[in-house]
Amino acid sequence: MTQNLLAEIFSLSETLVKLAHKTSTTLATAESCTGGLIGAAITSTPGSSSVFYGGIIAYHNDVKINQLGVAQSILDQYGAVSESVAKQMAQGCRDRLGVDIAVSVTGVAGPNGGSIEKPVGTVWIGIATRHVTRAELYSFPNLSRNKVRDHTCLAALRTFHDILI
Repeated sequence: MTQNLLAEIFSLSETLVKLAHKTSTTLATAESCTGGLIGAAITSTPGSSSVFYGGIIAYHNDVKINQLGVAQSILDQYGAVSESVAKQMAQGCRDRLGVDIAVSVTGVAGPNGGSIEKPVGTVWIGIATRHVTRAELYSFPNLSRNKVRDHTCLAALRTFHDILI
């Protein structure tokens, strides 16, 4: 991770935790391709324990199904890297951890696993609040596996931040 990207992630994490405190908002994550990076970034901020409840690392589809409630039929129809799965992951995380806002990430970090429809660097980020569940498609092409994961982490933190402001 480059120093600038790392600094931006930690700065945004700190801002996010302050905003969550200010608004009395609880947060959680459901992470696939990032494997816990988002939660690690948030918990690097002192005081995060009062607003960040935790995360579910749902790397394998069985965890997406059994821990987050993602429907097997949705995985079969759209694949793990899809809008529908990102939305179900976020909503399942929010419901199971009892938080105000949950963010989810699912993507193809590479270097293998990509396809014409979903090339390496394709990521869906979902968010679930009390009022809305949605997902947004991101593309981080031509980056290494770690850079895809780092950029996904930053984008997910921005998603949290943008819903809080």
